[in-house]
Amino acid sequence: MKADAMFSIFERSIEDYHQTDNIDTPLKNPYRQGSLEELLYRKNWIDTVQWHLEDIIRDPEIDSETALKIKRRIDASNQDRTDLVEKIDDYYLQEFKKVEPAENARINTESPAWAIDRLSILALKIYHMKIEAERSDIQEELQQKNEFKYNVLRTQQTDLSIAIDQLLEDLQKGERIMKVYRQMKMYNDPELNPVLYAQKKE
Repeated sequence: MKADAMFSIFERSIEDYHQTDNIDTPLKNPYRQGSLEELLYRKNWIDTVQWHLEDIIRDPEIDSETALKIKRRIDASNQDRTDLVEKIDDYYLQEFKKVEPAENARINTESPAWAIDRLSILALKIYHMKIEAERSDIQEELQQKNEFKYNVLRTQQTDLSIAIDQLLEDLQKGERIMKVYRQMKMYNDPELNPVLYAQKKE
């Protein structure tokens, strides 16, 4: 799948979320369970909900109890996001498992799924910056700044999409090595977070 098709799935997820614009809206994934499309849609849905959780927690009027609940929800969302990125990498590990790397094959700085993760976040930035660039209730100077930022984000989309397509093409040809290192996040693991495993000893 080309990066432009992935981006279209992200756009669909974002548009679907904003039909209600509610962080508690249940996910209704339109794609076949286990397909790459389904994983990409679910990945972006997590990102979209978390985007709005991050907005909420920055409200200066938020009470401490609500803030703590939102912070813990963001932590859980980060873990879900990481788990899903690794599932997308599992898809590509399976996709390229029969490819024999060339003798001079290179290792990339990031796996395909983490590059795709950046594209998902970029889709959200573009969606929201477009809204800011089209506002009519702000001064022209600010509107022009927002429009400039929007255009930069669109350029990033083009460049990142090309880079993802080139990476996947190189992996298919054996010119790069499909290699994945798990994130091994420690803060949510009761066996690795000192605060959590200290409580188990009490």
